[in-house]
Amino acid sequence: MLRIDFSHWFDVPLQGRELALQNYDAIRLIEWGNKYINVTIFNSWLIILLIVGGAWLATRHLSVNKQASRWQIALEALVLWLQKEANETSGSRTNQYLGMAMGLFCFILTANLLTFLPWFRPPTASLSTTMALAAVVFLAIPYFSIRNAGIKGYLKKFIDPIPLMLPMNIFSEFFSVLAMGLRLFGNMLSGVMFASILSAFVPFVAPLVMQTLGLLTGSIQAYIFALLAVVYSSSVKEEIVPQEIT
Repeated sequence: MLRIDFSHWFDVPLQGRELALQNYDAIRLIEWGNKYINVTIFNSWLIILLIVGGAWLATRHLSVNKQASRWQIALEALVLWLQKEANETSGSRTNQYLGMAMGLFCFILTANLLTFLPWFRPPTASLSTTMALAAVVFLAIPYFSIRNAGIKGYLKKFIDPIPLMLPMNIFSEFFSVLAMGLRLFGNMLSGVMFASILSAFVPFVAPLVMQTLGLLTGSIQAYIFALLAVVYSSSVKEEIVPQEIT
């Protein structure tokens, strides 16, 4: 039986002492049988829809002349900036990391910026979302490594500098990506909690100040996560074989 209930979607999250971590995933908006869509999943879809819609608005009338729209100019500036950052970070002359970095950056940035709405529960303050983003990076590491250096070159890094380092290198790769998800989750959830606690004492001034500060920290978190994804994904590069001078 299908059940739809959006009555709690507009509730201000984490009010007063209700600081339980399950609050973000426990509110079910749509249920049918044993399956359901909670607030975290629904808000994630909403963010993806906003990103796709914004990209469509910016590119529906592409132009190479001086009549380019403001949307197109803004999107081009964002892409060129992130392209420059990704290439400088990875040391690559190609744009192979740009799609991943752009997707992660736009999703996290949009989710964090929407916290300016007092009723919006950002998916990035849910551990399930940040771990899913970390899983994307975890899968991207072998993909780009094998693509650039082959499977032999990728496996070689686990026994570098000596084979005894194999267990340590495996744990290092796993926990480095795990730390990315935990860091993003901790920073975003702590900001929401801190704002809700201050709201109980200063209900009008504190939310505005904290939300404004959250816009800055949310942008920084999106930037850091995207660049760390590029750093880890570009850890194995194609070996350059010097050519003989004839």
